[in-house]
Amino acid sequence: MNKLFKYLREAKQELQKVAWPTQKQTIRYSIIVVVISVILAIYFGVVDYILNLGLEALINITS
Repeated sequence: MNKLFKYLREAKQELQKVAWPTQKQTIRYSIIVVVISVILAIYFGVVDYILNLGLEALINITS
């Protein structure tokens, strides 16, 4: 039990040393992550669609 309390006390001390982002920074970074995720999803969707069209054309040529 003593080791557990020591660990929790040390963990609390370490968390107090962390430089937490402000609310404004957190919102800004979250928006950046969402925007980049949407852009990448669209990009990969378009690439997948184009590759699918190419594969279908290749299959139609060979059959």
